[in-house]
Amino acid sequence: MGCGVSDGVEQREPPLTDEQRAVVDVDADAFLVVTAGAGAGKTHTMIRRLGRLLAEADLHPHEMLVLTFARSAVRELRDRLVRTDQAGRLIRVRTFDSWAFDLLMEFDGDRDWQRTTFDDRIAAATALLRSGTADQRLDDIQHLVIDEAQDLVGVRMEMVTALIEHSDCAFTVVGDAAQSIYGFQIGPPEERARGADAFFRWLRSRFDDELTELELGRNFRARTEEARTALRFGPELRIAAENGLGSAERYEDLRTSLLHVLHLGDLDDEFVHADLRAGSGTTAILCRTNGEVLAASERLAHGAVPHRVQRTAQNRVAPAWIAGLFRDHDGSVLTRTAFDDLLGELSLPPHHDPLTIWGLLLRTAGDRGRRSVEMERLRRAVAEQRLPDEITAQPPADLVVSTFHRAKGLEFDRVVVMDPGPLRADDETTREEEARLLYVAMTRARDELMRIDSLRSRQVHPDPRVGRYARFGRQRWQRFGMEIEGEDVHSAEPAGTTGFHAEPRLVQERLLSNVELGDEVVLERLLPMSVEESMSPPYVILHRGTPVAVTSVCFRRALYRILGGSKDYEPSNYPGRISETRIDAIETVVGSPASGSLAGLGDRGVWLAPRLIGLSRFAFDRRRDDA
Repeated sequence: MGCGVSDGVEQREPPLTDEQRAVVDVDADAFLVVTAGAGAGKTHTMIRRLGRLLAEADLHPHEMLVLTFARSAVRELRDRLVRTDQAGRLIRVRTFDSWAFDLLMEFDGDRDWQRTTFDDRIAAATALLRSGTADQRLDDIQHLVIDEAQDLVGVRMEMVTALIEHSDCAFTVVGDAAQSIYGFQIGPPEERARGADAFFRWLRSRFDDELTELELGRNFRARTEEARTALRFGPELRIAAENGLGSAERYEDLRTSLLHVLHLGDLDDEFVHADLRAGSGTTAILCRTNGEVLAASERLAHGAVPHRVQRTAQNRVAPAWIAGLFRDHDGSVLTRTAFDDLLGELSLPPHHDPLTIWGLLLRTAGDRGRRSVEMERLRRAVAEQRLPDEITAQPPADLVVSTFHRAKGLEFDRVVVMDPGPLRADDETTREEEARLLYVAMTRARDELMRIDSLRSRQVHPDPRVGRYARFGRQRWQRFGMEIEGEDVHSAEPAGTTGFHAEPRLVQERLLSNVELGDEVVLERLLPMSVEESMSPPYVILHRGTPVAVTSVCFRRALYRILGGSKDYEPSNYPGRISETRIDAIETVVGSPASGSLAGLGDRGVWLAPRLIGLSRFAFDRRRDDA
């Protein structure tokens, strides 16, 4: 017997169905593919299979690798494994991107991979695998688990195929072609048409008769007929994806079924606001585009409805309590005793268990003996956005507003789907992708599935020059607002030391104690015109009239471009005031240690900064000749 999972797992976890038991009991040296429909207990089954492999197949945790697409799936799998025993919690669970990054750091660590794109890192890791450079490391992998395999497209699929070919390991691959929604990442239309099932087809071709294929078809998520509205479309979407078929009818049939569920009402309606404020359980408002997410969030904010906007997977936010570790602890290392002493000051959010957090800090920046945390290593992890997903995860919320894509893998008691409208595109591939995307959105509900009307507007759409949504006017040159992003706040120096003068410690205290998620802020122009090339003037960020930050270079370049700035044109009128912007989070940031020291915040270069979100609205000064 290997490092076993305790018998208590069987008692703590729900019993397995016959379908699930068949998956769990497949031999450890098999090449297994599992088709798992929406809400079919995929994670529960995977955890039980991993437990069996540890307990009965003489496998050790370091010989198993679990790769998945989303960090939310990583968090869930790790959390469930921690509940098993010491062996289960040692299994490596990573996203494809983070595993590629680790591989590159191990074999080519001199290069600054943090400054390269995700896709470039994936491609570089694939080249490493194919060159044979990493073969010795791959020898340790005896069993590979691939989650959400239908989302493997483009460079990520190439990396995983190279990993399987060079590791010579057994595998368990889990996915559902009916939920493949990332075909847009593949450029050529002929590749997109077959992208939804490309990885599964490669496995069938590569392993042929050696492949064992099983299915998890029973849905455990949807508890009402209403929540099961879209499930009947799953098999048809799966067959279409497997055969590279496209059809407008599948999308229209799904949308018709959506139009027959209960209509929630208008997001401007106070009765709807009251219903959302008083609702029990969890609710999600799911939108096709990020522009609609921002519009829905704006209406909820006007109605004083507390909510959270779901971030993209790339937006990793270090929580405010991390800065507290540096603020309240002077030593170069943090011991467990010192950490426990700081807990009263840190004010960890309820979803952060102190014992778990300590383990994550050790995993991130622990010394060689994993007994204490090296503060400089922790600082670098914050600066390089390498904190564990469990630490950077958004806090739970009763009401979440999200795009269809970002809701993948999540579930809620009530789901309100914004009608995506009839398809305008003629491309058959796009139609099939849109059908799968709507199917994913409609299968997130446990109990209630509802709908609201679209909030799309001709005046709000992406500006291709900056890749942000903007408010457009009737004239081509008119801009009345732009999407605010997380990088729009200057963080290289502490607030109060540049752009406006205030006691930095008091600004930090205000951010920690007086600023809350969802609070509105206003941006006010500091100078009439910019004195720097290809940038707008700087803006100060006001919270209830008090300065708390200034805008970043990223913001100023985007505003310049939004207003038409180019080598041939210099904007002559910048908005004096920018509103409809809110606090998304108070985050820990890393900047200049010298600036921090001069500001009286210590010499670690760690402090707090607000993170903003919203589809802002411009207010221009009246020109003198208009008076």
